[in-house]
Amino acid sequence: MNDVVLIDAGTGNLRSVQKALEAVGANVLRTDDPKKVVSGGRVVLPGVGAFGDFMSGLRARGLVGAVNDTVQRGIPLLGICVGMQALFEVGEEMGEHKGMGLLQGKVVKFADSLSVKIPHTGWNQLEAKNDARLFDQVDAGAYVYFNHSYYCQPQNSSDILATTDYGINYACAVQCENIYGVQFHPEKSQAIGLKILKNFLEAK
Repeated sequence: MNDVVLIDAGTGNLRSVQKALEAVGANVLRTDDPKKVVSGGRVVLPGVGAFGDFMSGLRARGLVGAVNDTVQRGIPLLGICVGMQALFEVGEEMGEHKGMGLLQGKVVKFADSLSVKIPHTGWNQLEAKNDARLFDQVDAGAYVYFNHSYYCQPQNSSDILATTDYGINYACAVQCENIYGVQFHPEKSQAIGLKILKNFLEAK
């Protein structure tokens, strides 16, 4: 069994993420206690809603420092949706808000000029790097589930694990050493999502 700490920042129901992790063999501790965040072998940070509200929830609970501590200790961290966005330096949703700054880059809105509906909601295809451990045994062009109006612009192209096309081609998954992030919802992406979560649990 894998010990996974599931961070509760107070912004949404985490039950579906917890059930998906348990389905692939994780022993999950769901908590908003910073002291417990550093106790697990891996950390998952899911997020929904607005970037600024999510960051406020993390700060109010003292969780930003706890996440930084886990990363510095080499513990694998996976941010999901707004949890991925929070890994970056700045988010521009409803004003400019400071993120955790674990990855260089910012979070911006899909341009109104794009010929697609915003938010980006529903199934879309992944194009992952060939050597991306997170997408091991995931076919090129596999479909996963998205629901978001803002997307990440990593400063370092080497951090980009996968892209998807929605009016523009943008980064939908990132990795820098032990820091991982996915913009889509693996817990809503059926068998493909479960495989991605399992890969995270097994990543070195």
